[in-house]
Amino acid sequence: MYGVVLWSDTIDKKAVIWCEDHGDLAYYVGSETSIFDGPQLDAGDLVHFQVSDGEQMRLAQNPELVSECHAPALAKNLRAVMDDASSQQAAPVRAPVDRAQNVVPFRLSCTA
Repeated sequence: MYGVVLWSDTIDKKAVIWCEDHGDLAYYVGSETSIFDGPQLDAGDLVHFQVSDGEQMRLAQNPELVSECHAPALAKNLRAVMDDASSQQAAPVRAPVDRAQNVVPFRLSCTA
């Protein structure tokens, strides 16, 4: 799979990768012999790797650097989109509760 590094820590030999399938992020935790022993991974680098499902997260294994600075602003752009979405999000609309039956009624509010 291909992905773009969103964050990395060369000291702890860790990285977070946004995957080409737009599924869950993949986490890379290096070992004694690590990709960090060769080229340094930075946010925006394009990498190729194998992915597996861990107990609680998706894991990237054997990452190889494909292109440095492939998408250097990706992490910043994703953060900006998240900030915009959270600032535009209205307060949740709460439906009235029918306490006699302890059921929240479902009402369609669209017009034909």
